[in-house]
Amino acid sequence: MNTQEAKRVLETALVCASQALSVAELRRLFDDTVAADTVRALLDELRADWQGRGVELVQVAQGWRFQSRVEMQPFLERLYPEKPQKYSRAVLETLAIIAYRQPVTRGDIEEIRGVVVNSQIIRQLEERGWIEVVGHREAPGRPALLATTQQFLDDLGLKSLDALPPLGERGEAAQFDGLQQRLPDIDAPQPAAGSVDASGADAQGLQPQQPPQSISPRSAASPNAPRAD
Repeated sequence: MNTQEAKRVLETALVCASQALSVAELRRLFDDTVAADTVRALLDELRADWQGRGVELVQVAQGWRFQSRVEMQPFLERLYPEKPQKYSRAVLETLAIIAYRQPVTRGDIEEIRGVVVNSQIIRQLEERGWIEVVGHREAPGRPALLATTQQFLDDLGLKSLDALPPLGERGEAAQFDGLQQRLPDIDAPQPAAGSVDASGADAQGLQPQQPPQSISPRSAASPNAPRAD
């Protein structure tokens, strides 16, 4: 099989895949007879071949995939005019803290945000596949340590945590506005109307933008205690 035929095989598999494919998975297309370095070189060539088109070949945490370019989103949204599920400020601040301080416990998050973390927030993030328990801290009660997943990176279109935007002077909680623009929909728990978060801002849900589209055929607290989201 020559180079052009191999690239066609890779291209077909990636266009038809429902999720990112790793180099190891792509090697199986050739019965593992093609070296991993060769597959990577072909992927780089294929990525260059698609420059200037409406879709691009990108490498994310779990592998390689085709997706629409950011500038194509306004046009694609006309095909899918439904408004995406809103994220609450509490959800996005919690996710940002986990992303930038991982691994962290629920207590760590509460200390940073100054509020009690609603259990539904953690559950929703786990069900969406964005966070997971990676261990337990050697402390009374052995609290669970939370970290982000490869799916989280994939949904942001990032290859690794090193690609996260630099943390500004305002800290992790200030990163929620950036996350809400890049993450796809979840059924995020919404705060009660008029509730106020730790920063004093109204904690209403925020409207996210659509991420690049992958190509596929298919108890009462004391006055001084932290309040709950």
